[in-house]
Amino acid sequence: MAAPTSDTGAIKQRDADRTRAEILRVATEEFADKGYAGARVDEIAARTSTTKRMIYYYFSGKEQLYLAALENAYSVIRGLESQVDVEALEPAEAIRKLAELTFDHHESHPDFLRLVSIENIHRAEHLTKSDLLPGLAGPAVEVLEGVLRRGREAGQFRDDVDALDVHMMISSFCVFRTANRYTFQAIFQRDLLDPQRRDHYRRMLGDMVLDFLSRT
Repeated sequence: MAAPTSDTGAIKQRDADRTRAEILRVATEEFADKGYAGARVDEIAARTSTTKRMIYYYFSGKEQLYLAALENAYSVIRGLESQVDVEALEPAEAIRKLAELTFDHHESHPDFLRLVSIENIHRAEHLTKSDLLPGLAGPAVEVLEGVLRRGREAGQFRDDVDALDVHMMISSFCVFRTANRYTFQAIFQRDLLDPQRRDHYRRMLGDMVLDFLSRT
C-alpha cells in the first residue's frame, strides 16, 4: 500500500478546514438565533451534514463551540481594521474611515451583534475564558491610539480623550442602529436600516466623532 503523499495530506487539511469553517458558520447562526441555552449541537450537526461526534472532535463541547463562534466573530472585524492603512490618511480621514468600517461591518453582520448581546446577558461568562480575544483587542486600540496621537500633534484633536473613548462612541452608534432596529421602528416608525437614510447615518457617525474630537 502506497504511503500518503504530501498532496493527500494537504487535501485532507483543506477538507478539515472547510468542515470546521462550515460548523462555525452554522453554529454562529444557531447561537445568534436561539442563544447559548437554546442552541442544540444536534441541530448544528444536522444543518452541516456532519455528526455531533465530529463537532465534538473539532470543538470538544458546546461551550467550546460557542466560544469559538464568538472568537471568530470578533476576529472578522479586527481583521478588517488591520487592513486599513491609517498611516496613509490624515488623522480626521483615518477616524472617519475606521468609523465607517465599523458601521458597514455591524450592518452586514447582525449575527455578531446578537452574539455580543447574548454574551452580555451571560455577563461575559464565556468570553472571559478566551485566550484569543485579549490579543484581538490590543491591535484595534493601538490603531486608534496612533491616529489620536497624530491628530493631537497636528493640533486637530483634544488631548483628554483616549482610544477606548472613541471605540465606545463608534460602537455605541453602530450597535444601537442594528440591535435596536425593531424596537426603534415600533416606537418611532423609523427603520434605522432604511437604505434611503444609510448614507445620512454613515456620514452622521463620522461627523459626530470628529466633532467630539475637535479642539475646543
